[in-house]
Amino acid sequence: MAVVKSNAYGHGLFDFARAVEKLGVDMLAVDSVIEAFALRKYGVKKPMLVLGFTLKEHFSKAASQNISITVSNFEHLRALLKLKTMPHIHIKIDTGMHRQGFLPEDVPAVIRFLKQKFPRVNVEGLYSHLAGAKNPKDTSGTKKQIAEFEKVRALFFEAGFKPACHLAATSGTIAYPKTHYDMVRIGIGLYGMWPSDALKKYYGKRIKFSPVLSWKTMVSEIKDLPRGSKIGYNGTTTLTRDSWVAVCPIGYWHGYPRTLSHKAEVSIHGKRVPVLGTVSMDMIVIDVTRVPHARIGDAVTLIGREKNVEVTADELAELAGTVNYEIVTRLNPLIQKIYRP
Repeated sequence: MAVVKSNAYGHGLFDFARAVEKLGVDMLAVDSVIEAFALRKYGVKKPMLVLGFTLKEHFSKAASQNISITVSNFEHLRALLKLKTMPHIHIKIDTGMHRQGFLPEDVPAVIRFLKQKFPRVNVEGLYSHLAGAKNPKDTSGTKKQIAEFEKVRALFFEAGFKPACHLAATSGTIAYPKTHYDMVRIGIGLYGMWPSDALKKYYGKRIKFSPVLSWKTMVSEIKDLPRGSKIGYNGTTTLTRDSWVAVCPIGYWHGYPRTLSHKAEVSIHGKRVPVLGTVSMDMIVIDVTRVPHARIGDAVTLIGREKNVEVTADELAELAGTVNYEIVTRLNPLIQKIYRP
């Protein structure tokens, strides 16, 4: 299952879904039924599962478009009975993360309900989500979740249901082969990024990830400024030397975090250069003193590799005090994505 939720982790929902569909994935996962409907309108035909919450009024349309929905509470389970055509459902179990899902003690009641309404209700899948699989040094919580899922899985099979079982996201797929079951849900790994530094340190010599995303802006203006000049809002950076600075039309509205102010570096002509001053809504200023041949229109790499220089989402996440997931998923959907084979 290719997880393309949240605008394909910022990589562009439509083109990325089409790309992995051509590569032969078995199923797609989205966060909302709105994403699923949009993909169907775009022509994506693979089976889809909505991982997040679905309003009851969308159930029938989901059924008509071969979109499976997650059912994780009794209210939604009862709402299915009012439908003439029911969507395929995946039952979500809360094995310990305590977000979505039926608690294990609710499962006997869930099974009784399903048995009464079977075969009108098609239980296509059964799944849960691991809370701590990203930390290979602390396995106790994950092992408890796996044990809980095994118990619930056994109850469903004993009751005569044969759902496709899935528990592992990228971290579980790598670190816990036992959790592969019938399907694995690959999200962050599909985009060439590690779920955590801890997992990378533990498995990095055996598994190689290559980020698929490069994020570029351009130089829109260049100027000479004397030593002592202050840059940006509130003059938060003061130049300590005569400098050549460049303006780039990118900012926090586009998804470049304001928390990268004074910290981040970008690359231009194969050299890393610092971001000066506060990241604005629509602009950043960079120091190109060491790049005397920089010109208006030159490409500036915010994330990605240029010659022998690389700026990663992980690096920006560390500087911004967040995770690589947030860096890429917050890329503005209006930014044009260019796909290359």
